Amino acid sequence: MEETKNYHRAFGVYGIYTENEKLLVINKNGGPYKNRYDLPGGSLESGESLSIAMKREFLEETGVKIEILKNIGVIDFQLPNNWNGFTDLHHIAVYYLVNKIGGELSEPLQFDGQDSLGAVWVSEQDVSVNNASPLVLKAFEWLKTNTLGIDTECYKEWEVY
Repeated sequence: MEETKNYHRAFGVYGIYTENEKLLVINKNGGPYKNRYDLPGGSLESGESLSIAMKREFLEETGVKIEILKNIGVIDFQLPNNWNGFTDLHHIAVYYLVNKIGGELSEPLQFDGQDSLGAVWVSEQDVSVNNASPLVLKAFEWLKTNTLGIDTECYKEWEVY
């Protein structure tokens, strides 16, 4: 008998910011991507627009003020995630290409809901399915191919460390 899956749907905005062939990522301290590299970004607050949420999340998680250069597109991910009665996560991610206009990399303020331990630069060789979120892996794919694809990225197994 096939197990019934109960999906938690998460929706967020995420920024791709590169310098010298490296991608700015955060060290995640919560959720299904805990103890992995993740893209700066996250959920919208009540009534918040996509672009305002992108700028707020990027600043909160990295200390960097950004401008949005381009809406790259939307892709979704599905992976096992036992949380709050849900068996799986369906993560819908809006990707933006962003550029620094101010601020400096800094330790983020810790508050309820803050899931960044700070930002670091990584190269494609630094990341793998074992240390990065699907969003980071997809960002590097986009940097090479200029496409996110259209099919859901499904992970049959997923470890939260």
